[in-house]
Amino acid sequence: MGDHHNNISVPNDETIRLGDIRNKLMIGGYGVGLAAMIVALLLGMFAKDQLRHFFFAYLTSYLFFLSISLGALGFLALQHLTRAGWSASVRRITEVIAMTLGPMALLFLPILFSVLSGSHVLFQWNDAELMATDHLLAGKEPYLNATFFTIRAVIYFSVWIAAAWYFLAKSTAQDDSGDPQLTLRMENKSPLVVFAFALTVTFASFDWAMSLDPKWFSTMFGVYFFAGAMVSFFSFTLICCATLQSWGKLKDVITVERYHDLSKFIFGFVLFWGYIAFSQYLLYWYGNIPEETVWYLVRQNDAWRSVSLVLLFGQFIIPFLGTMSRAVRRNKALMVGWAIFLLVMHWVDMFWLVMPQYSPEKLPLGWMELACLIGLGGFFIGNIAWIAAERRLLAIRDPRLPESLALKNM
Repeated sequence: MGDHHNNISVPNDETIRLGDIRNKLMIGGYGVGLAAMIVALLLGMFAKDQLRHFFFAYLTSYLFFLSISLGALGFLALQHLTRAGWSASVRRITEVIAMTLGPMALLFLPILFSVLSGSHVLFQWNDAELMATDHLLAGKEPYLNATFFTIRAVIYFSVWIAAAWYFLAKSTAQDDSGDPQLTLRMENKSPLVVFAFALTVTFASFDWAMSLDPKWFSTMFGVYFFAGAMVSFFSFTLICCATLQSWGKLKDVITVERYHDLSKFIFGFVLFWGYIAFSQYLLYWYGNIPEETVWYLVRQNDAWRSVSLVLLFGQFIIPFLGTMSRAVRRNKALMVGWAIFLLVMHWVDMFWLVMPQYSPEKLPLGWMELACLIGLGGFFIGNIAWIAAERRLLAIRDPRLPESLALKNM
């Protein structure tokens, strides 16, 4: 429920731009990112395993940051589709995060080049001899091959980048023109974006995470990835809002009401993630088919059982109980803490999805994973600052902005 008022004064000054902070973020982000990635690459070369450990650690952190960007794009499309007014005050931040899908395409190139070079250190299905001798995998060869994998990746990124660019371009154009028709155009395009988003995210999760075990399959895997992406996106956005306000930006724009709204979505998607994770597990436990349960058996052995339990409690039970209270959701400091905690758990979730294929017997948690996380994280922050540029961090002439600024949770 909400209480709506109009005639809200909207700030139009340097408090809604990054300003000098932008250069510091770019230099710091890219500098740290580059240094960390060089360290990760050197660690991979010294390991003398054909960079196998490097690629698995890289993919883990890549999926972590990609999911935040995809969550932003999905949120944008859904807000326009439902003509939501509450989110107008945080939508520009979302548009900038979604636009990082462009640089994320470049950061996917190491994985793509690895596949195109014929390497199968990451994806077993790229081993021609294995595909020819394994009857089950031979049947999947028309889908799991380097050429089609590349074509699909190009399609995914083309769709995502086009949609993210469209929303950002129209929204920033509205800052100058104030034309309400631009809002209507974005709303009219949103059903197509939602449909394309659902298809591409589902198949991308199949390609880049599920096919690490090419014999295993789950029709719920895409929804599982989407649920985690939305948790990470809302958590990251809440942290961005709090950080910007600590720098004196958007102080009178993002109120406790918006933190409350973002926190409600965090709570909702924590519950949704738990529901999907349990449903997927229950179906395989009930079916008890060997080629399907083996994926979970690896994650229930001595080494990986602890990670599975950490996810059960850390990604679902503890945050579900911890963010249930309205008082907690309206407390910015507490919710920033929960958001950081959930981002850590989301990385653990990606680690749990990817790394058992690299090391099923023991936990490969070390400097390589840390270097890839810091490296890609530095690039991610640098990209956000680069995209934000001199743009306003608030959709200043969005016709629904007064509604967003005045909306109060009852």
